[in-house]
Amino acid sequence: MNDEYVYAEEGAAVGAPLLVLLHGTGGDERDLLDLGRQLMPGARLIAPRGDVLENGMPRYFKRLGMGVYDMADLERATAKLGAFIAAQRERLAPASVAALGYSNGANILASVLFTAPQLVDRAVLLHPLVPFAPQPQPGLRGKPVLIAAGRHDRIAPAERAEALYAYLRGRGAKVEIAWHEGGHEVRPEEVAAAQAFLNA
Repeated sequence: MNDEYVYAEEGAAVGAPLLVLLHGTGGDERDLLDLGRQLMPGARLIAPRGDVLENGMPRYFKRLGMGVYDMADLERATAKLGAFIAAQRERLAPASVAALGYSNGANILASVLFTAPQLVDRAVLLHPLVPFAPQPQPGLRGKPVLIAAGRHDRIAPAERAEALYAYLRGRGAKVEIAWHEGGHEVRPEEVAAAQAFLNA
């Protein structure tokens, strides 16, 4: 597996706030750039492409089936993304680091929060699915996290979002959850919630 990501980068100069964008299964490094521009005008945007292919579709880590993760590869991918974010922090010296992930991107971002929460100052998880019990993580205390989820999401069921919310709240994170009545699609109301959260 490659040590480096293919990634897109655009926006403000060194020292500006940084927003890391993590796409869903089948997306690429350009998928969320428009959303990033909308959410944090003036931020530097960095969007890595997942380095695993599933039926030709990029992802950040392997899975054995729908909602069944290859835990060894998740561990590999989490360490790789953590190292990537750490390298961008060192290279750019940003005023702050926010990260937003959708679906598979939300799942890998959640895994980074479970292992190295100090890398991200503020996190947005759009339609996450975490089908395992994370280890305790005292570094999450006070960490601002927004979960956005659909009440009728068949890919990332509502009860999984609620379980993740409960875990984060139990670790002392400043976690919010924004619901809509749809499925796995990103809706305007969660975009508005993410914009308010990221610019708070």
